[in-house]
Amino acid sequence: MPPLSFFNTCLFRSYCVISELVEIHSRIIPSRPLPKYLFLFINKSLNILHMALHKKDWNYNTRGKGIYEITEAVEHGLNESKLSNGIASIFIRHTSCSLILMENADPSARVDLERFMEDLVPESYPHFTHTFEGVDDMPSHIKMALTRTSENIPFSNGRLQLGTWQGLFLWEHRSSLQNRNLVFSFIGE
Repeated sequence: MPPLSFFNTCLFRSYCVISELVEIHSRIIPSRPLPKYLFLFINKSLNILHMALHKKDWNYNTRGKGIYEITEAVEHGLNESKLSNGIASIFIRHTSCSLILMENADPSARVDLERFMEDLVPESYPHFTHTFEGVDDMPSHIKMALTRTSENIPFSNGRLQLGTWQGLFLWEHRSSLQNRNLVFSFIGE
């Protein structure tokens, strides 16, 4: 038998717990029907069995520091998944860039955010020791630590449930060109 994935293992354990609860109930009180809460728990657990996982690896080449919208790429991955309802998890596999949900209508909001972060974590800070890859090395790690490397976005009817002015962005903190690797995971039905 092939090894079970973590997800399948969790489902199998849930099934075992449900089976055990039903058996215990039938031994203790054989004449009474299952309590409503146990019935609801069983139904919810069985619904999990219908969920699917679709994973997509994606690369993006940045042109140096900046905020790059990637909403369309995530939507394309969601369309490929053929899932209708669930959650999209987006993860970036680096320590010198980040992901943000930000206004996508007015670019000046992103410019202000970048300027604020540059003032907060200046490359000219005299006490950085981790500078092997350049003056933007340690500042890029700090900016990543202050923001996020993953985002979760619900989807319904095959569409991301973003607000009217929301977009998902890759925020590059390094000055030089970078090839960034992301993982899109879609969990749902």
